[in-house]
Amino acid sequence: MYDLTVAMEWLEFAVRWTHVITAMAWIGSSFYFIALDLGLNRNIAGPADGEEWQVHGGGFYHIQKYLIAPEAMPEHLTWFKWESYMTWLSGFFLLCLVYYLGADLYLVDPNVADISTLSAVAISMASIAFGWIAYDFLCKSKLGESPTVLMLLLYALLVCMAYGYTQVFSGRAALLHLGAFTATIMSANVFFIIMPNQRIVVADLKEGRTPDAKYGKIAKLRSTHNNYLTLPVIFFMLSNHYPLAFATEYNWIIASLVFLMGVTIRHYFNSKHARNGNPTWTWLATLILFLIVAWLSTAPLYMNEKTSSAETITPVQQSLIQSDGFENVATIVQGRCAMCHADDPSWEGIAWPPKGVRLETHQQIAQHAEAIFIQSGVTHAMPPANVSQITDEERAQLVAWYRENR
Repeated sequence: MYDLTVAMEWLEFAVRWTHVITAMAWIGSSFYFIALDLGLNRNIAGPADGEEWQVHGGGFYHIQKYLIAPEAMPEHLTWFKWESYMTWLSGFFLLCLVYYLGADLYLVDPNVADISTLSAVAISMASIAFGWIAYDFLCKSKLGESPTVLMLLLYALLVCMAYGYTQVFSGRAALLHLGAFTATIMSANVFFIIMPNQRIVVADLKEGRTPDAKYGKIAKLRSTHNNYLTLPVIFFMLSNHYPLAFATEYNWIIASLVFLMGVTIRHYFNSKHARNGNPTWTWLATLILFLIVAWLSTAPLYMNEKTSSAETITPVQQSLIQSDGFENVATIVQGRCAMCHADDPSWEGIAWPPKGVRLETHQQIAQHAEAIFIQSGVTHAMPPANVSQITDEERAQLVAWYRENR
């Protein structure tokens, strides 16, 4: 179990790194092409729809956009798709590693909904699939002809999911799932709509046929949705590090406001890139929304793992509490860690438990056994700078206890 735990930590690290790398590639190319398309100079002669001159890295680039096939159709076209696919696949793999395999710690919170880990995983998968089905249905309905109404309905769907997730999962998992729900819509847009439509257009151009304009219109609508959803998804993916975002009573309202901030920020940059004015009001709007979010996070501060009654102790946690050496481990953790990881931290400058982790009670210590083993046993990550002066002998006791009982 010791070797498996370490191996799983490195596997999670590798998948997370892959996820970040592919996400950077996807978001970077997406933002670039949106800015490029909006900034094209279309007052030009010739078959090209628009062009732009750019300078980067000491070189000059002359970029042209064609809506019809150029005189000589290139043999090789670069398709921007794998960035999206790999981001979703690595993200889902990470979801499995962290939230499915660690469902009893990160996914299920008995104080929110006392459900089995199997039920929680099933709800997770079903909800992510439902997101794409519901969204795609709305887009393909008559509402798809009214982009503004469609965006409002999409926002309503996201708000409903934000509330629903917080009624089923832990706060950390709720916001993470909202990000996965949204990212699935975005990646499915690329896989099921944008890429197939682009293939149809390219095939028509190669055969000398005039492509149906509807394919470009549909793809552009989905790309626009992706453009405005990107920044909120990044927020939700980072939120699990900040209990003020996920572990508050109003976390679903915070998530709802984050979507609006994504719209205001992207509206500013899209307007600038399109040379369509300088809507500086969006910065004030974003600041106001952010201040509301900050206020909601502590009004009142509510950590969703606060309760630790006997009813919430799982069989695994109970076995750890009753294991040999647990009393020594509890004494070490409560003496070296609980000054920060507590409902009311006593360490100066710490107002709430880091990442929402509490280590005051036996149940809480058993719940976070693996994290204690990794953070304070195998590594010296905790306490930071060893401020509580935990000894090497105490770290060895933590390692020995975990290895013997897991």
